[in-house]
Amino acid sequence: MLVALPSAVAFGVTIFSPLGPTYAAYGALAGILGTITLGLVASALGGTQRLITAPCAPAAAVLSAFAIEFLHNGATPDAVLFLLVAIGLLAGALQVIYGAVGLGRLIKYMPYPVVSGYMTGVGLIIIGSQVPKLLGVPGGVTFWQALGTPDAWRWQSIAVGLTAASVMVGAPRLTTRVPAAILALAGGIFCYFVLGLIDGSLLTVEGNPLVVGRLVGGGGGGGFTQALAGRINAMKTLDPAQLKALLVPALTLSVLLSIDTLKTCVVLDAMTRSRHNPNRELIGQGLGNLTAGVVGGVPGAGQMGATLINLSSGGVSRLSGIIEGALALLALLLLGSLIAWVPIAALAAILIVIGVRMIDRHALMLTKSRQTILDFIVILAVVAVALFVGLIPASGTGIALAILLFVREQLSGSILRRKVGGNETHSRQARPKEDIKILEACGDQAVIVELQGSLFFGTAEQLYSILEPEIKARRYIVLDMHRVQAIDITTAHLLDQIRDMMAEKNGFLVYSRLPTNLPSGRNMEKYVDQTGLAPYKSAARVFDDLDEAKAWIENRILKEAAGTLRHTRAADEEEKPLALNELELFKGRKQETLDALAGHVVEVRFAAGQKIYARGDKGADLFFVRKGVIRHSLPIEGSHARRLFTCGRGSFFGELAFLDGDAHSTDAIAVTDVELFALSRKSLDVFAENHKKAALNLFEGLAIVLTNRVRNLTGELISLET
Repeated sequence: MLVALPSAVAFGVTIFSPLGPTYAAYGALAGILGTITLGLVASALGGTQRLITAPCAPAAAVLSAFAIEFLHNGATPDAVLFLLVAIGLLAGALQVIYGAVGLGRLIKYMPYPVVSGYMTGVGLIIIGSQVPKLLGVPGGVTFWQALGTPDAWRWQSIAVGLTAASVMVGAPRLTTRVPAAILALAGGIFCYFVLGLIDGSLLTVEGNPLVVGRLVGGGGGGGFTQALAGRINAMKTLDPAQLKALLVPALTLSVLLSIDTLKTCVVLDAMTRSRHNPNRELIGQGLGNLTAGVVGGVPGAGQMGATLINLSSGGVSRLSGIIEGALALLALLLLGSLIAWVPIAALAAILIVIGVRMIDRHALMLTKSRQTILDFIVILAVVAVALFVGLIPASGTGIALAILLFVREQLSGSILRRKVGGNETHSRQARPKEDIKILEACGDQAVIVELQGSLFFGTAEQLYSILEPEIKARRYIVLDMHRVQAIDITTAHLLDQIRDMMAEKNGFLVYSRLPTNLPSGRNMEKYVDQTGLAPYKSAARVFDDLDEAKAWIENRILKEAAGTLRHTRAADEEEKPLALNELELFKGRKQETLDALAGHVVEVRFAAGQKIYARGDKGADLFFVRKGVIRHSLPIEGSHARRLFTCGRGSFFGELAFLDGDAHSTDAIAVTDVELFALSRKSLDVFAENHKKAALNLFEGLAIVLTNRVRNLTGELISLET
């Protein structure tokens, strides 16, 4: 309370003193009433532990600026008083709406340059508005007018102000037990009464422009009760037609107060390892400001200084904020008559020090690096607009410039991670040597383009530049999308055009590894389906796995090379099963040796989707694929599995368990109906007793195939690192 109350009185005087000298007392009362109602209501309903809510600098800067603007437009002081009350009420109502619709989590994510420029701008506005008061010049004089008319300065006011400012700055070096604002105010009052011994005119309240004066309602006589009644009567005269004109200033105030509060809550969370509810807090703050408007108090927000004092003093709950409001009420009832003697220059000095501290001097560090100079320009732009136009245009300017910087950052990075030709990388499907030679010769028909970052209107031209040469030279373009973080409708339209261009040359645009959970929460696979990027029976294909996409392209290339292009893999599997002598591992073997081996192998069949064996199953059989396709995968969590490789006609699998007799390391599942030869280790041992050379050749063939697989895997790992 001791921290919040002096500042609140100063903020109130700042807001209402432009209306005339007699309104300074009302401003002091409004600051106290705001402290009371915000402490009692916002702390009780907001929910954030330890948070202290009170009138704040943004409210003082915004409302004083609007008060001056209304006066310049010809409004009377009483009309301005009514309009300021209405702005506070509307701002509180808007905060309640923000919290109710869930905007709390969005408001606190304000770019640093915008916050820095806004705080600096508010600080400079406060300094500019308080310098004339510190100099003791008549009301209504601007900052530059006050500096240009030294004949109007009051040396007594300057002395009081400099004393208060010196104590405000130096007190923390001597003691932190008593808040600096209290000591500064006491120092200013003491200096004022010392000067009163020299100049007796200073010891009168009535008509004295250097002190706050008696707490009255408006510009006339009365007391606390009359002031409260006057605020309620002002509310009753609120004309709905005026709400439209007040909406922009109320919106300005509501956004700034919300940012100020949530920024304090974020700092408080970091210091206490707690977590506040931003939407509930905005509702509580809005109801507090509505109550403050009803009783004629100054609106406010969660205060950083008072909150940190509360935390260091042992506050642990919302009750500390409620007690702060109750103590402010007690101070008003017991000490209200003494507030009349508070020097305006002392309050101005306190606010000037606060304004100086609000200036973000650390922003100057941004000028040391070329990478951050543009962020500094954003801060300067926000400050300039805040000083010469207004705070709401300043916030809008800052956000617009921050968006441009973000777009620039996105444009400066490359969306291409790597580009690999189809002859440089192959699928993990086991194939005969003849097929591998064909793929090495014809693999350049395909290209794999791994993309990254955000694909949006700003990178659409870059994407087209990357794909344009591939459209002319390739028949298959694979877009590996697993590192893509966002995609917009502009990119979708471009990809739709590229798909049609590929269709004109009988080519395909293939999407692979579309993310299901982007940072934005969007499912890219569903987005591709909804935007029509891969319609059924079009020149586009979608695969969950990159290896699956590679295998699909390789199968088409092999079929075209054989002159028997079929449109589905299933049609290929209608070919007759391979005989033992047609398997690559046994080609060139003597017929009598194969006949002897045939007595030791077993023919087995599995339907499509049937599991041949599971990871962890014991088994010592080596399987030779006569017909069909088998997929090997690694189960991860639940029903999810990682596809490792596939086996087609002429290949074999199960060699690890066959060699060491341990459990299988993968799941083997029939993709199509399959027919296999199964050779157990025990049967091979029996066969080897009479055909040692044939058995040795079998093991040598296994070793060669396994070596090639390891080499291919090594090459794939190297390509991933480059």
